[in-house]
Amino acid sequence: MTSSSPAGDRHHLHVVGQARPERADAARNRRRVLEAAWRITRERGPEALTMDAVAEAAGVGIGTVYRRFGDLAGLAYALIDESEQAFQDAFLHGPPPLGPGAPPRDRLHAYVHAYVDRLDAQAQILAAAQDRRYETGAYRLQQRHLTHLISEIDASLDAEALAAAINELLSGRFFLHQRRIRGMSVERIKAGLDQLLRGITG
Repeated sequence: MTSSSPAGDRHHLHVVGQARPERADAARNRRRVLEAAWRITRERGPEALTMDAVAEAAGVGIGTVYRRFGDLAGLAYALIDESEQAFQDAFLHGPPPLGPGAPPRDRLHAYVHAYVDRLDAQAQILAAAQDRRYETGAYRLQQRHLTHLISEIDASLDAEALAAAINELLSGRFFLHQRRIRGMSVERIKAGLDQLLRGITG
């Protein structure tokens, strides 16, 4: 298991340790746009996040925002880039059971619990980014990690298909549906996922 991922375009989340070179003016504009986006999210909620609102708050042209981030999903992914790097570092290099050193079953349950905690904090932004989710290096790394753990638990399982199914249950939109429409608590969501994982892996 490595921390590298297939190369993506400039809108895609990078994996921990991967450089992202930028010109000084581009870096300044990126910082201004992201700071404006965070202000809007913090003060008015993620539902108020639009490309026009961000451009106005950042004092840049709307074309600058579209050129740099592509669309709202790309901007949302850029907002969660820092937390994505921290999450990657935790499951690739952090202490067990999330990180290396624990049995694969324990690591799988720890991964799912950690991701649910992340959804609890950032589900709206992750949901906004979901249209670009499958294109990102972050998603590919998560898919490979889950596939690796499942295959270590039982080599006879279709680890890739099961990893994709688990990833779908960890989407921002599905989490919000469970919380807002179904009225489920975070603890209930975790318990249900634990039951599902035990059914998959024995």
